[in-house]
Amino acid sequence: MSSQVRELMASGFGQLRYEPTAKRIQAVLGGETVVDSTRAVLVWEPRRVVPSYAVPVQDVRGELVPAGPAVAGPGDDVGASLPDVTALRVLDPRVPFTVHSASGEMVDLRAAGQVRSGAGFLPADPDLAGLVILDFGAFDAWYEEDELNVAHPRDPFHRIDVLPSSRQVRLELDGQVLAVSSRPVLLFETLLPMRYYLPRADVTAELVPSPTKTWCAYKGQASYFSASVGGRLVPDIAWSYPDPQHDASRVRDLVAFFDERIDVTLDGERRARPVTPWSDSPGA
Repeated sequence: MSSQVRELMASGFGQLRYEPTAKRIQAVLGGETVVDSTRAVLVWEPRRVVPSYAVPVQDVRGELVPAGPAVAGPGDDVGASLPDVTALRVLDPRVPFTVHSASGEMVDLRAAGQVRSGAGFLPADPDLAGLVILDFGAFDAWYEEDELNVAHPRDPFHRIDVLPSSRQVRLELDGQVLAVSSRPVLLFETLLPMRYYLPRADVTAELVPSPTKTWCAYKGQASYFSASVGGRLVPDIAWSYPDPQHDASRVRDLVAFFDERIDVTLDGERRARPVTPWSDSPGA
């Protein structure tokens, strides 16, 4: 019997998972390099959808101070829905690092004249003995080799493909047309819905720049727009990448809308709204 690949990928979401990386990983705090490792491992705690870096304790240039055992993990009702992938509630990056779903000991980091509470986690799993899992957000900057990494560690099993298309796309909300295009750029991302990036000229809705910004490890920093629809302003319904990462260079300055919150007609066929962690909040 055959298996759908996404089912195989999602079958381990409830488990502690890891994968060594050959990349040199560095982290900066207070202007100093406090992590420098060529022995890093990517670790996904149970139900986490993005990994964290783990390195040998010896590769941390600072003091790791015990902060007590991890509290009981999050309940089954905590997390976001991703029904096209798994029945589990997944823990996306909005769930803080200090919420642990694996057994182990939390540690504070003292380095570069600073203290970062709960910045490390010593997993109890014997396969990860001697490693400390680190909170990406507790450091000022991370590098994979000499390239700055943003948002979270890159997943080696996650990728994006960006392709020009001549498919006919019509976007609406509450019966009002937001955009119509026959020249979308389609962005395909592992385990996520296809996204339609459109030229600004094909967007008929009035877009109002929003102060909201988010970061994607694969695409860069997104700038958001609210849209005027039927006399009301719908917040953060669209986004654009003015300076995308190299893998996403083709979507530079194009506009995408959250399919989760609007109605999409593709080649004359209305598509169902996908359910993702961003169905009701930004984070493209």
